Order: sequence, then structure tokens, then C-alpha cells
Amino acid sequence: MMRVILVLLLVISLTASGQKFQGKATYKTHRNIDIKIQEGGGAPNSEIQKALHEQLKKRFQKTYTLSFTKSKSTYVQNKEIQPNVKKGDVKIMIMGNGAGDDVLYKNISTKGYVNKREISGKRFLIKDKLPIHNWKMSSETKKIGKYTCYKATRSREVEKSSFMMTDGETEEKKKKIIITTTAWYTPEIPISNGPGMHWGLPGLILEVHEGKQSIVCSELIVNPSKKIKITIPKKGKKVTQEKFDKIMKEKSEEMIERFKNNRKSTNGGSLDIQIQG
Repeated sequence: MMRVILVLLLVISLTASGQKFQGKATYKTHRNIDIKIQEGGGAPNSEIQKALHEQLKKRFQKTYTLSFTKSKSTYVQNKEIQPNVKKGDVKIMIMGNGAGDDVLYKNISTKGYVNKREISGKRFLIKDKLPIHNWKMSSETKKIGKYTCYKATRSREVEKSSFMMTDGETEEKKKKIIITTTAWYTPEIPISNGPGMHWGLPGLILEVHEGKQSIVCSELIVNPSKKIKITIPKKGKKVTQEKFDKIMKEKSEEMIERFKNNRKSTNGGSLDIQIQG
């Protein structure tokens, strides 16, 4: 009888410990971008290309915090001081790149998420099921900080769009490409979570390489003295991911139309912009 009681006490102790498990991980993002700009069918405009490259580089270098418990998390962009726009700088507007108040909530137990997003001043609340990632596990390892991490990969086919604008007319070209995602996770942090929509591995994901984007954990705090509170975002128009994707597509088309009209009202001609990354 005593042995049974000891076993039960051990199980209860382990369960309680798991419920208290929590932490914070800081991630830094980076994206390699290739830009090619030609006006009037001539040689690439190196001056504009350089300015665009610097602006885009700054736009994609961000830091995020993943606050997590055993099964729940929030992923938010950290507040950063934006650089002043100087006279003559290239102005860039990127659709779908996220706003400072966006919040991604994930519940690994229910396999659901709530994503608060803001587009053109309008707030949306995307509620849907987490995508199932078919990870291929590997025995390859490397150290990230003090943690031993294992490699996992997955591939998916996506449709990529590019735009060519000539004499005010826009031509959209689409092609299907294969994107490979490489993740490094550590079983030493036993939660099936990670930055953004990355999840589904037997340990916290500390590093992700997807196409030309990289997400790397720069700081990890486990079981801090101050209790972490995970709050579900509630404000915004409720939509599914499919509905939100349609709204994003419509907004992108509106931006292209405005750009096209601006070109007509200025010097016309042709402008070919290709951004890969």
C-alpha cells in the first residue's frame, strides 16, 4: 500500500510541476531580399535599388516575444523606435507585414489560434485551427546557447505572384514554388511551440529558416519569478483565415491600383520592380 501511495504522490507532483511550467523567448527576424528595378526598359537603377534594400532590411529586422506555458502562448512584436524618414528617402508600404499591436495566441491543447491583426486601420480577429505541419525529424544536432537542438524540416508548395507595370498597365504573373522550412528545437524545453505559426515538434523551436527569412531566439527565460499571464485577444472583426486572406488580397490589389494611378499622373513610362525574398 505504501508503494502505491508513493507512486501516486510522484505523479501528482510531476503534474503540478508541468502546470507551473512557463517562460519567455525573444526572437529576432531577418530576411535576405533581392531587388531589381528598371525604368523604361533600361539598365537597373542602382541608386533606387540601394535605397530600397536598406529600407526593406530595416522593415524586416524585428524582435518578438513568445510568452508561453505548457500549452498556451502569445507572440507579439516588441515596441521599437522607428527611424526618421529623411527627405528623399524611398517610402515603402508592405501589406501583411504585421503591426506593433498584433497578437498571435496559440492553444496547443485545442490546436486552435486567435490572431489579432490590423490592416489599414481596421482590426480583425482571426479564429481558426492550427495548421498541421508534416515535420521530418533528423538526428542532426547543434547548440543554440546552452541548449542542444535537433533539426526538423518540412516542404510545401505555394503560389508566388510578381507584378510588371508598363505604361500604367499592371501584369500579374503567378508561378508555383516549393518552400522548405528548417527548424531547430530543443527537447530540454518540453513544449510543442515556437515563433509565429511554427509548432508541432517535441520541444521549443529556437531557430527557423524559411525561404530567405530567418527567426533566431536571442534570449530564453524559463520559470521566471514573475508569473506569466497569457491573455486571448478579443477585440476585432471575427473572421476565418480564409476570409482574412481574401481581404488581404483585395487590399493588395487596391495598393497596386493606387500606385498605377500615381504613375499615370506623374511621368508614365514603364517600371519593372522585382522583389524576391
